Amino acid sequence: MIDHARDLESVRDATERLLTAVAKLDNASASAPSRLPGWSRAHVLAHLARNADALVNVLEGRPMYADAHTRDADIERDARRPLDVQLTDVRESAARFQATGAAPADWSRTVELRNGVVDSAARVPFRRWVEVELHAVDLGIGYELEDLPQEFTARETEFLAERFTGHPDVPPTRLTDGTRVWRTGREADGCEVSVTGPPADLLGWLAGRRDGSALTADGGPLPALPPL
Repeated sequence: MIDHARDLESVRDATERLLTAVAKLDNASASAPSRLPGWSRAHVLAHLARNADALVNVLEGRPMYADAHTRDADIERDARRPLDVQLTDVRESAARFQATGAAPADWSRTVELRNGVVDSAARVPFRRWVEVELHAVDLGIGYELEDLPQEFTARETEFLAERFTGHPDVPPTRLTDGTRVWRTGREADGCEVSVTGPPADLLGWLAGRRDGSALTADGGPLPALPPL
C-alpha cells in the first residue's frame, strides 16, 4: 500500500537537500549546462518549480499543464531569472505542493497527469519525489545516483520496470542487483535477457541517466530502452 503521507515527508527532505546544495551556486554556475541536453541548471530549477505547481493542479482536479507549449515556454521564461529568485520559487512552489498534499482528500481517487496518463492520487507524492531526486542528480553539483536513498532507488526501479512492462520494443528482461529481481518488457516467450548490476546503475539505465555500460547482460544484448 502506498503511504502518501510518508512520501510527502520524503519529498520535503529531498527538497531541502536540493535547496541547500543549490544555494552554494552563483548566477554563473546556475546558468551553466546541466546533464540534461539543452537545459542549463536554471532550466532544471525552473522545471522543478513549475512541476510542483502542475502537481497541485493534478491534485485539485485541473489539467496538469495548459498545454505542452505553455509548459515549455514557462520553463524558458523562468530559467532566465537570477539564482535567488529561482531558489525562492522552488521553495514556495514546494510549500504549495506540501500544503495541498496535507489537505483532507480521497487519496484512492484516480487523477490525470500529462498525455492522458492516469494514476492514483496516492502516487502523486512519489512522482514528485522522483522529480526532485533525479533532477538533483541532473544538476551535476555533486549529488549522484549512488547518493539516492535506498528505498527510493528500489521503488523507482520497480516503477520504471512496470512502465516498460508489455512494451513491444523491449524484449522480455529480468533485472537484478544481486538481491532483488524485477521483470519488464514483452511477455516472456521462452527467451529472456538477464541484466545484472549495482542498484544505481540499474536505475540510471532505466531512467535514461546512464548508458548501461556498467551492467552485464546475459541471453542477449542489453536492450535499447525507449525514451521516458
